[in-house]
Amino acid sequence: MTLRRLTIAVPATLAVAVAAWFLLRVPSAAADSAIIASAREGIFNVVVNTTGELRARKFVQVQGPANAQAAEIWQMKISTIVPEGTVVKEGEMVAELDRSQVASKLSEVNLALQKAEAQYTQAQLDSTMNLGQAREDLRNMEFTVEEKRIAKEQAQFEAPSIRRQAEIDFEKAQRALAQAKTNYVTKTQQARAKMSEVSADVERQRNRQQAVSAVMQAFTIKAPAPGMVIYAREWNGKKKAVGSTVSPWEPTVATLPDLTEMESVTYVNEVDVRKLAVGQPVTIGLDADPDKNLTGKVTSVANVGEQRPNQDSKVFEVKIAVAGSDTTLRPGMTTSNAILTASVAKALHVPLEALANENGVTFVYRRKGASVTKQEVEIGMMNDNQVVITQGLAKDDRVLLLAPADAAKLELVRLPGSEKRDALKKADSTARAKAAEDSAAKPAPMGDSAKPVAVPALPGAKDTTKPAKPAPAPAITRKS
Repeated sequence: MTLRRLTIAVPATLAVAVAAWFLLRVPSAAADSAIIASAREGIFNVVVNTTGELRARKFVQVQGPANAQAAEIWQMKISTIVPEGTVVKEGEMVAELDRSQVASKLSEVNLALQKAEAQYTQAQLDSTMNLGQAREDLRNMEFTVEEKRIAKEQAQFEAPSIRRQAEIDFEKAQRALAQAKTNYVTKTQQARAKMSEVSADVERQRNRQQAVSAVMQAFTIKAPAPGMVIYAREWNGKKKAVGSTVSPWEPTVATLPDLTEMESVTYVNEVDVRKLAVGQPVTIGLDADPDKNLTGKVTSVANVGEQRPNQDSKVFEVKIAVAGSDTTLRPGMTTSNAILTASVAKALHVPLEALANENGVTFVYRRKGASVTKQEVEIGMMNDNQVVITQGLAKDDRVLLLAPADAAKLELVRLPGSEKRDALKKADSTARAKAAEDSAAKPAPMGDSAKPVAVPALPGAKDTTKPAKPAPAPAITRKS
């Protein structure tokens, strides 16, 4: 009975064990495939991915009145504008500016012109009257001089006192006439200066009136060339629309782009911009047409960063020229730009998740058969997903993407010569730290601040310093 039970129990136990092995083996294989990667050898590309916006490399600007600043008009609002994307011909209306704000300005200028013209007329009348009166006074003075001359001649047979009085009266009349002539010249110059002043004021007001009238006529903005209307952007990045302000400093309302030459304008963060250079190839994708891939190259990388709206870090503007022309491309389309910054034809690389670091040593968890070791590696360039391994792994070596449970107990396999390099680095850092500590603890005496501080040499280095000579003992003078 016991033998029969044993015969039945053994096969049953084996069957259970085999089933359990299969049940446990399948998840393990699935887990291995999920956390293990192989070191691949092949082309390794370093790519910077950015999002940009298409715009034309060449375009014609549609601007508001060009002489608004001369007319002292600082702000104008858009009252109507054609829909963006409208194809217009040369001379067709693109936008209309609000004239109500400038109407009061024109009325003010007209009143100023009327006032200046009235002042000109008044100055002209005053000058005519004053100079006419001055000429009449001169004529009367000339008669007075003639009368005094006759009286002087008649007094020749009179008493000396009467004769002397006649001479004095004649001399006074002559001097008064001379002074009147001088005053007449001065009054004439004053009248001319006054007329020049009021005439200049009239001319200035007329110029203002003409400038304001010309600006108001230019409030109907027309296309300077045929093309597709693309709204210009304001300082905050928003496109101009009805109600937007046009000023002498930002007169552009829209642009008429040349669709045969397009470029993608993107902004790269300060970490990746150092990788970029003019001439690097770019693969361009369109959000509007995911199946279409375009090519291009970097044409410009900004030297100075800027703060963009809704961004915390500084970014740098990068321009990418699109190769060829495509009739489906439109300004404002969103692009995905893959900029190839570096490429290696044959490189061994693993996923970034495989790297680990401990005490300054970079390593991977290499799996060989059933065993796992910490293998120190030397890394090279990296991209968003992969890193190049220059030393420490071979092709098809398997590495873990997650640390195993017993990672702390695993042996670290160092690269050849790594211990020696670590020792030299440690000795160097120790020597420098000690030199800095000695220098801080023992300040140099007065007058010796220019002397160099001795730095302990590294292990194995020759000591080329010479011992300092002892200072001579001071002389002692004995008294007798």
